[in-house]
Amino acid sequence: MNSPPAIIGIGRTRFGEHFEADPEDLIDEAGLMALESAGIERKDLEACYISDYLLQITSKMGLEEGFISHLLEMNIPIERMRSFSSALMNACHAIEAGKYDIVLIGGIEKMTDRLSKIRDDLMLFVDRWSYYSGGTPESHHELLLREYIRKYKVNGADREKLMLTLAHISVKNHRNALWNEYAHFRREIDVERVLAARREERKTLGTYDFAPISDGATAVILANPRKAKEYTSEPIYVLSSEMATDYISYSSRPYRAGFIASRIAMEKALKAAKISIDDIKLLEVYDQSTVLEMTSLEDLGFIEKGTAWTKLYENFKDFKGYYDLDGREVYVNTDGGLKADGNPLGATGGAQIFEVVKQLRGEAGRRQVKPDGDLLYGCVQEMEGFGTKVYIHILGREKRE
Repeated sequence: MNSPPAIIGIGRTRFGEHFEADPEDLIDEAGLMALESAGIERKDLEACYISDYLLQITSKMGLEEGFISHLLEMNIPIERMRSFSSALMNACHAIEAGKYDIVLIGGIEKMTDRLSKIRDDLMLFVDRWSYYSGGTPESHHELLLREYIRKYKVNGADREKLMLTLAHISVKNHRNALWNEYAHFRREIDVERVLAARREERKTLGTYDFAPISDGATAVILANPRKAKEYTSEPIYVLSSEMATDYISYSSRPYRAGFIASRIAMEKALKAAKISIDDIKLLEVYDQSTVLEMTSLEDLGFIEKGTAWTKLYENFKDFKGYYDLDGREVYVNTDGGLKADGNPLGATGGAQIFEVVKQLRGEAGRRQVKPDGDLLYGCVQEMEGFGTKVYIHILGREKRE
């Protein structure tokens, strides 16, 4: 194994409705947990990278860097990005360049008590033409599903099976979240509830097909590999951190039955990490909808395009907690995914990293996966917009003696 940046500390809050908490309460809780788990103090930090989409609007904080500086009571360099993945990638670059030894990456979002006022802002993450025509974030997922059905000619009884598969994805993620103490939704649902919501709302996709709006914060402590060994005997390395982009207008893209940016970023990440996709048994995908979990498995190369619904349909006949993909065990969204764990935009990627680190360390408790062979690698996919930017991070640990 090369010596890439290493994660030595992680922290997060519960995701959900935190009406009583201020943003500083949330990021303080996540940050302190990360510092404690790393065994370091604030004075050890050399820089900080933070992420949020809407804090300026929801909490009237115009310069988040000053907000974090005040909380830390430090004057270190601080930079702000949109997504947690963007912050993590920039932190990795800084450590790889030798600029810093130890940095904190933090993500924060406070959305639930301002949802009616930020609805328009969420629509702007797609494109202005969709915005002016009234296109909601949910509508794009329905368009993606229609494009998928059209391109791969999923009709008649097969279409019913596809829709049932999507319902099972929602049920699976809610079940996974039962043992996630930080999840927004820790309650089991059944397929009939998912289908009933679609009928009641008279939509192809219903309430239980979408991730919720959440509040929450996450944090990661990243160190250069030499420094990491001073604090932990089992660092989790960021083997690769890659990103690709696509047109902001979904309707203008040549391929609309998935996201080409996911495929490109994944290919780059695997090459940089010097591993095969067959090595990955743990995957956190950005399931803002059940449709995205299905199509992401194709985009990332785990399943042949146009066949994910059939593969998953067969898996759900006797689901064992993982997807059997041509003899390979792949565990997907073991924390409940965005669907049940929650989706506080700027903090979401941090929760995905948190889960993979816990699993690789063997610290995930009742949701700990036990694949055939060692669990050495985990993959995280995070998006900005509707497939406009896709980040892929591959994490890994050294083999235990």
